Amino acid sequence: MGAATGGGRGEAVPLDELMPWSVRPPRPGRDWVTAPDAASLRSRWAELLRASGAEREALFVPSRARTTRTAVPQLPGPAGSAGAPTVRLDREDGPCPEPVRVLCGPYDRQWLIPDHRLLDAARPELWRVADDRQVFLVEPPAAPRSPAPEPVFTELLPVAAAASRPGLVRPLYRRPGGREPNLAPGLPGLLARVLGTPVTAEDVLAWTAAAVRPAPGTPGGHAVPLTADREMWREGVALGREVLRAHTRGARCGDGSRPRLPGGRRPYVRATLPECPAPDALRHDAEEEALWVGDGRIAPVARGAWEFEAGGVRVLAEWFARRTAPAAPGTLEAVRPRAWQPRWTSELLELITVLTLLDGLRGARAGFAGRLAGRPAVEVSALRGAGVLPVPPGARRPASVLDHREEGPEGQLALL
Repeated sequence: MGAATGGGRGEAVPLDELMPWSVRPPRPGRDWVTAPDAASLRSRWAELLRASGAEREALFVPSRARTTRTAVPQLPGPAGSAGAPTVRLDREDGPCPEPVRVLCGPYDRQWLIPDHRLLDAARPELWRVADDRQVFLVEPPAAPRSPAPEPVFTELLPVAAAASRPGLVRPLYRRPGGREPNLAPGLPGLLARVLGTPVTAEDVLAWTAAAVRPAPGTPGGHAVPLTADREMWREGVALGREVLRAHTRGARCGDGSRPRLPGGRRPYVRATLPECPAPDALRHDAEEEALWVGDGRIAPVARGAWEFEAGGVRVLAEWFARRTAPAAPGTLEAVRPRAWQPRWTSELLELITVLTLLDGLRGARAGFAGRLAGRPAVEVSALRGAGVLPVPPGARRPASVLDHREEGPEGQLALL
C-alpha cells in the first residue's frame, strides 16, 4: 500500500500527531498541598481548619484562581470523588480528603490532597481518566538553551512541581477503563497491516518509549520514527516495555512486582542514615560507588544513577532537597516530620534502582536507534495518504460524553 520506504531513517512522526490530545499538568498554586508523606498533609489540613477568618485565608495562600471563598465542583474520577466536599473552605470543618499518590516533577513520587478548592488549575479532564489502566506520557519542559528532556511515563497523575515551568501530559487513553486510545485515529490498524501482526495501543506506547527522539521546533519537542520492519517492531516494543516497567515501578508492563537490579548491584544501607540530615549532606563517591547521607552510606550506587538529570537538575539531589530543605516558619509547609522517615529510605533505594535501570536502558535505546537507521519505515506521507494524518480537531480535545454524575459547587450535581 506504499506505506514503507527502503532508504534512510524515515521521517519521524511528531509526538503531537502520534498522541494528539495533550494537557498541561495540574498546577496546585500553593506548596503545602503536596508533601513526601501523607501524614503531613493531614496535619496541615487540621492546622488550616484550626484557624478562621483572615488567619485561615493567609495560611491557605490565596491566588487569583483560588481563595477560601472560591466555589468549585468536586474533582472527577476515582481519586477526586472519594469524598472531598464542595462547601467553601471558609466554612469547612470536616476531615482531610484522603491524600493520593502523584508524580510531582519527573521522578518524585509525593502525596497530594485531592481537593479542587486547593488547586489553581486542577485539569479535571486528567482526573477523569486517571485509573488503573492509564499511562501518562509526560514531556517535561526544556531548560533554556537545552534540548527537551526525555519523556517520562507514569501510572500516577502528574502534577506540576512548585516554581517549575509546566510541560505536557499525554494520556494513553481518552476515556476511563482503557477505552479510546489517544492515538492518531486509524494508526494501530495501519501499523498492523504494514507489519502483519496485531498492534495494540500499549504496543504503540512501548514503541514510543523505545524510539522517541528529540525534535526541536515541534510541540513538546519530540518525534517518533515508525518502522515497517516486523522484527524491529518486536524488538522495539520489548525494549519499550522494559522502559515503561522501570518508569512505573512495575505497575505497568509486568506482573506488578517492583523492578530490581541483578544481585550484587542492588543498593543497600551499609551505614544507618542520620536522624536529621542536613540539606547539603548528600554526596557521591564514584570510586566506592557509594551515596553518603551525612555519615549514612548506601552502596552500590552507580555514577549513572547519581548523575541522572531531568531538565538540567540531578534527580537524586533534588529529591533529597525536597525532604530536607527548611520551610518558612509560620506556613503550612513548615508542618512536616521533624526527622528523616524510615519510609523515605526505602523510597530512596527504589529511586536509585529505577535511575540505574533507566540509565542502562538509555544505552540499549541508543543501540536500538542505530540498528533502526536504514530499515524500512512508515513515512509521514504514507500516514497522510492513508488518512491517519492530519488528525481531526476532535482528537485534540478531551472526550466530552461521560456516563456518571459529578458534584458541583455547594453540593449540586452535574451529569456530563
